[in-house]
Amino acid sequence: MGGAVSAGEDNEELVDNLKEADYIKTKKVEEVFRAIDRGDYYLEEHRDNAYKDLAWKHGNIHLSAPCIYSEVMESLKLKPNLSFLNLGCGTGYLSTMVGLILGPFGINHGVEIHQDVVEYAKQKLSWFMKNAEVFDDYEFCEPRFVIGNCLLLPSGCKTYDRVYCGAACPPEHENYMKNLLKIGGILVMPFEDQLQQITRTGQNSWETKNILPVSFAPLVLPQKSDAPQVELPDCSCRTLQDLCRISIRRILRANVKAEKLKEGMSSTRPKRKRKRRNRYHRRNHVRDHESDGPPNHVRKEDSEESEKEMEEEAEKPRRNPLRERIDLLPLPPALKQYLMYYRTK
Repeated sequence: MGGAVSAGEDNEELVDNLKEADYIKTKKVEEVFRAIDRGDYYLEEHRDNAYKDLAWKHGNIHLSAPCIYSEVMESLKLKPNLSFLNLGCGTGYLSTMVGLILGPFGINHGVEIHQDVVEYAKQKLSWFMKNAEVFDDYEFCEPRFVIGNCLLLPSGCKTYDRVYCGAACPPEHENYMKNLLKIGGILVMPFEDQLQQITRTGQNSWETKNILPVSFAPLVLPQKSDAPQVELPDCSCRTLQDLCRISIRRILRANVKAEKLKEGMSSTRPKRKRKRRNRYHRRNHVRDHESDGPPNHVRKEDSEESEKEMEEEAEKPRRNPLRERIDLLPLPPALKQYLMYYRTK
């Protein structure tokens, strides 16, 4: 499933294409798609295909097409502090985007049947939290992944505000999926060749909306009647230490934002976006050169010099005002590292 939009050269262009095709409709969904580079969830030798609107599968590792994920994110209608369950969470790509919207007081759980995929997802999550440029721009609800068959959740297990199922649901398990929702909650899942948005309106009532036709592999049915049930992560309260870290970072981030507004500064733009602007500049120059002929020779030299300056600017390390503020605090190094989530950048 996929191929609904043109291939992009990078994550920024992929998101632009999804917006132009009206798959991404809201600002918050656009922001998290730009924040999480889809290519980071590919194996390095397959990264060249990351920005095509196509699904990708390598062994047990699987990513749906970008147009599907954008429809899912829009249909979930996510807000801060909600609880989210991702059934067949795979690489953790979707769960990480969701975590940027839920914030630190949400719940973000994922169930995946393949152990190697869970390990892959944990590695990608760890890299994001320690290295991604945008991590400090958000308050994050860290996903928690468990291994198991999502059709083996215990009866009477906790319910969620939002649920996504990443594989086609067999008809006999439709009610099983619906009952994972709280009243007022939203379930998005492939069912009978449609991606459906299902809203629980009452104890025994639901409203269903078809979003778009899809073709998903079916959920893996349990092989044994006595197969062990899946234990979802607990929902224990945050520690006082965690709450202090969240509060301090929130105050520092607000101070940085207030200073930028006071000084009339715009937010630092991601490096990839600056590079992409260079590419448009090159394309526009080629069109000008072809249409205007030799008189454009001087403009070509100016263009190349400007392009070089922009590329040099793009290679400069991105400033991290939040980290700079933490570095200035009169605290022991170990505590500063804790406030930075032990980030390596």
